[in-house]
Amino acid sequence: MSCLPTERARVPGIIAAIFLLSFAVLAHASRWEPRKESANQRSILTSNTDVVALPVSVTDAHGVFVAGLTKDDFRVFEDGRLQTVSFFEQVDTPVTVGLIVDHSGSMGPKLREVAAAVRAFAHLSNPEDEMFVVDFDDAVSVELLHGKPFTSDAQELSGAVTAVSAAGQTALYDALAEGFIHLRLGQRNKRALIVVSDGGDNISRFKFSQILAMARSSDAVIYAIGLLSESGQEENPEVLRRLCHETGGIAFFPPKGASIEAISNQIAGDLREQYLLGYVPPAKTGDGSFHKIEVKVSAPDRGTLRVRSRVGYSAAPASPAESGRRAQ
Repeated sequence: MSCLPTERARVPGIIAAIFLLSFAVLAHASRWEPRKESANQRSILTSNTDVVALPVSVTDAHGVFVAGLTKDDFRVFEDGRLQTVSFFEQVDTPVTVGLIVDHSGSMGPKLREVAAAVRAFAHLSNPEDEMFVVDFDDAVSVELLHGKPFTSDAQELSGAVTAVSAAGQTALYDALAEGFIHLRLGQRNKRALIVVSDGGDNISRFKFSQILAMARSSDAVIYAIGLLSESGQEENPEVLRRLCHETGGIAFFPPKGASIEAISNQIAGDLREQYLLGYVPPAKTGDGSFHKIEVKVSAPDRGTLRVRSRVGYSAAPASPAESGRRAQ
């Protein structure tokens, strides 16, 4: 199934700073903001207070998800201080997912396999997930999925991956910036970005420090599939590892010949097998400072447990309008 023509979302250097500022105003530090939702959409927010959102994965010594834990089994610390968990859920919560797919020249032979992995991911995802594709080479393209910003259709998603041929250089950071912005259009309380790339960044207007700031002020979990070459030329796997670690995701670097589809299946399972915790944070100054989060689980009858979540968040500065309201 083919997609409509690509919408080119180039990020000229002259507006990069404006783009970053717009994100800082819109994205509130790993928090949900109250929004109006249709009757069939579920929101964990019941007041005007922002809540820090924490998808948490808990596995045993063999890496198998541990189900059946209760809120009392979890303790959440912010900057070393114990917080009160005000929301707790262990269900298959729908997710807004952005697939960030490298289309630089070296990716040509791999795109068909990547498209198959995307189809497999969509088939294993929650039917209520909303997904989109960002293709990138030396420019960034947000694919229009039959005129819609999101879809859950596996064929539409794989078609979006193959809609653009592989050529040019690698604007990974620009693509991630666009992914963070597009996530804000989603209606799901959980968000994720999945990056598929075979190289580092060699042409973006954005810098890694800016992308790290976006990741810290977003509630998105980042996963990565790094398709590294034997030469390692222009590759930077540490960037992917850092972004995934910061947000509670996983970076995969499969050996040559390994199945990308199997990894996409694992990511789909990880997103569906999570606990969702929320807490009201202490009052913040809105100065963009970083706040460390630590999640601990105490369930002695379950053996050795491993906990994975984001390591913290940056509280975005309030907009002038919000500052005025708070001062009243």
